[in-house]
Amino acid sequence: MNAPNLNRTPPAAQAVNRAQAFEAALTKSLEGEVDFGLFTRGRYATDASIYQIIPRGVAFPKTVADIEAALTIAADHDVPVIARGGGTSQNGQPIGHGLILDMSRHFNAVQDYDPEARRITVRPGMVLNTMNDRLRQDGLFFPVEPSTASRCTIGGMCGNNSSGARSLRFGKTADNVLAMEGLLHDGEGFRLDAAPLADHASPRMRDIMGGLIELADSHRDLIEANFPKLQRRVGGYNLDELLPAAPNLSHLLVGSEGTLAISTSVSLQLSPLPAHRVMGVCHFPDFRSAMATTQHLVALNPVAVELVDNNVLVMGADIPAFVRTIDDITKGTPNCLLLCEFAGDDLDSLKTDLKRLDHCMADHGFPDAVVEVIEPHRQKAVWSVREACLNIMMSMKSEGKPVSFIEDCAVPLEHLADYTDGVTEIFSRHNTRGTWYAHASVGCLHVRPILNMKTEEGVRVMRSIADETADLVKRYKGSFSGEHGDGISRSEYIEPLFGAELTRAFEAVKDRFDPDNRLNPGKIVRPLRMDDRALMRFKPDYKTALPAEPALDWSDWGGFGGAVEMCNNNGTCRKLSGGTMCPSYRATRDEQHLTRGRANTLRLAISGQLGPDAITSKEMKETLDLCVSCKGCKRDCPTGVDMARMKIEVLHHYHKRHGLPMRDRLIAHMPRYAAVASKLSPLLNLRDKIAPLAKLSERLLGFSAKRTLPQWRRPWSQPGTPATPSDLRNDGRDLVLFGDTFNRYFERENLEAAERVLTAAGYRLHRVEVSGSRRPMCCGRTYLASGQTDAARAELTRTLTTLRPFIEAGARVVGLEPSCLFTFRDEMTALLPASDTDFIKDKTLLFEELLAQDLGTLLQSLPLRDAAGTVAHVHGHCHQKAFGAMGAVETILRQVPGLELRMIESSCCGMSGAFGYAAENYDISMKMAEAALLPAVRDAGPDALIVADGTSCRHQIHDGSGREAIHVARLLETFLT
Repeated sequence: MNAPNLNRTPPAAQAVNRAQAFEAALTKSLEGEVDFGLFTRGRYATDASIYQIIPRGVAFPKTVADIEAALTIAADHDVPVIARGGGTSQNGQPIGHGLILDMSRHFNAVQDYDPEARRITVRPGMVLNTMNDRLRQDGLFFPVEPSTASRCTIGGMCGNNSSGARSLRFGKTADNVLAMEGLLHDGEGFRLDAAPLADHASPRMRDIMGGLIELADSHRDLIEANFPKLQRRVGGYNLDELLPAAPNLSHLLVGSEGTLAISTSVSLQLSPLPAHRVMGVCHFPDFRSAMATTQHLVALNPVAVELVDNNVLVMGADIPAFVRTIDDITKGTPNCLLLCEFAGDDLDSLKTDLKRLDHCMADHGFPDAVVEVIEPHRQKAVWSVREACLNIMMSMKSEGKPVSFIEDCAVPLEHLADYTDGVTEIFSRHNTRGTWYAHASVGCLHVRPILNMKTEEGVRVMRSIADETADLVKRYKGSFSGEHGDGISRSEYIEPLFGAELTRAFEAVKDRFDPDNRLNPGKIVRPLRMDDRALMRFKPDYKTALPAEPALDWSDWGGFGGAVEMCNNNGTCRKLSGGTMCPSYRATRDEQHLTRGRANTLRLAISGQLGPDAITSKEMKETLDLCVSCKGCKRDCPTGVDMARMKIEVLHHYHKRHGLPMRDRLIAHMPRYAAVASKLSPLLNLRDKIAPLAKLSERLLGFSAKRTLPQWRRPWSQPGTPATPSDLRNDGRDLVLFGDTFNRYFERENLEAAERVLTAAGYRLHRVEVSGSRRPMCCGRTYLASGQTDAARAELTRTLTTLRPFIEAGARVVGLEPSCLFTFRDEMTALLPASDTDFIKDKTLLFEELLAQDLGTLLQSLPLRDAAGTVAHVHGHCHQKAFGAMGAVETILRQVPGLELRMIESSCCGMSGAFGYAAENYDISMKMAEAALLPAVRDAGPDALIVADGTSCRHQIHDGSGREAIHVARLLETFLT
């Protein structure tokens, strides 16, 4: 008998050792970063699909040499490699048990650009909108524009052979790709284009492509018989692209989902931007009539015909970012809309096209059913609603969600109405319904049945619906993959749709390029099972729990887990311009510092997939550290992910476990010691006058020595004696001016200006004090910033108790600091029961909101003199943007005669309360400010006014530019008559 091997390493330890060796080899060889941490791997385990597979590790290549090294090292360790762009695909393409190469962080440069030839060459990590923003300066654009254009990458678009709304005119990605360079599975480089192979291809590539050209030719009859005769066909491999006498060989790689090679360079054909676009919004009383009419609208030669279904109209009307647009483009109550766009260089001709559209609708039984949208800014707003269709529908706050797996089928237009009826019948048989939107013009409607994927029954129904829909698509000679690719969801259906012989041909393509199956295995050929729950986000044992009772009320979301799960991973937060979110990602380009990345980390933590105590771990704290609580996600994300509120919840539990650092204590308790501190202002303000003291404050407390701190002042004190409710007349003119801590103790001139403006406008201001206390009222905002929910609740209760009799007597509360004022509309409802807060609902207003609301009623006009020659540049506080208050700011400032108003298009200023004062955040804070705000301020004329309502915003502007920014109240005070 053999003696036991006492030195044998257990299998688990062997696996750890292999992973460590793999990580070490990559770290040593790559210029870009390598991260094998569980939290990072968890963030890369998902895309916008229902699937989740934890990868072995993540690498962020900077060069072609990095990718070559990664392929070689991965092969040595028998690890597959998966290229990833923006992670916005909806069928599980860029996920798997391998090494993820995130191309988007670094590998995203323009390599060559020739505007005269209308040609550009880019790295695959280039974001489409970033590229098109540059091209627009030369009157050009890349015309394949999917709804994810703000964050999808060129490499990802090539991987899926993406299309977009205007494919009717411009085709798919493959129709606009000129050449591709890349690396085979073992790191050998190649180039494919329209040139003959013998011109420049290596012997190996000549062998591969020569054999595949022969393969395609030998299957010519089958390809012509079985490939759907549709523009929207991206399933399988593009063997049909090899049939022409002089093929562009790069087109075989387009749509291959990274299973054949890793692209390193893509050359694109560009198109001239049309001088004008116009849109006709066609109204229909029911869904079938819209589908039946589509083919007649397409005959008018539009650029796009896009469906917006009833679900979007109903749900979008409840989303602040879209309600105004939906009201603008609809008349009556249509069941659904078709957005019909025409484009060209002659505006008069395009207006004629709209008349033809109106006549066509009338001819088919829908007179007076077209709303014309000619103005560019209105069209932009309409397209923003269309692009958000998926997210709007995913905002359903229920266990059942619209699920993506048959969303990409396409059928000939003459069968579109019958096909949609057939799919609806399938849904009905399975006791569900579906949501529809997208590309009616090419018969490719994105349909998602509403299913609960947390249950075995939901998964069973998904499989049945997929099988039955595949049969329906085949009957109508359609395509099961129209533009989103195969991935995990649809690769199983290649053989039923294309047949066994073509499927074997597809396998031969894979084997020619990747004989060892190292590149993105399980996609397109030899597929993973689409209903394998082990591959899904909600696995059979999935459940969520916080370490203790929630600190906030999450009942509207179905619990904290439900709030986290509202993130559908579509990646809207990855956009690099426009809107507010996500400012930290725009500064770092790191998935960790992204709303989606944070939501995924939270979901994995509360479901136990990141180990015990993950929710209160150091890694979780780091994940949330750069969230500036701007509330941009609450508004910009159509599913309404509220990361700022989630951060409060997590910090509550984190600090319960780890304690509250001194710096956080000083900030949180500021409202309680501010009165004493203001009396010590000469001493405390020395910190910014004596350099060693600033350095000492950084060393002891973490306040950046590069920053000035707010200067303590003699506080604002309201004149007169304290009011009683009997003093109010209840005629709408009674106000309580809420003096927040920051304006009260640091910038009292703002409150004094507000007093003068409001009094001049005819309002009565009532001094209200807390009974039995000399300390002013407080909203609790400073406590919320560090998760001190009990203290915040106490502050709010104290303030509400004080205000209640005055509000019930007819007063309204008006405030200056957005983050404080909006606490009464937002976090307050999660801290206190409705019975304690309903009385104040709709009674708390920002200074500008009050004036704008009363214009034309209580306030016919403001007593303002002419400001001719004065220019005001206005930066909006994040919370003003998040709660839709910037319109009121514009309305009021436009009341100043002769004032020239210029709105600064910017995200967060980067200061965000105390965030920017922290030494560890200084560089990121300034990077956020430099993205748009500070350059705009520096470009402003020396005599121009800079306007910002946020105290932090004003401080950032001062620190970053040396300019003084003023509150709107001070601007209005300046021009009082």
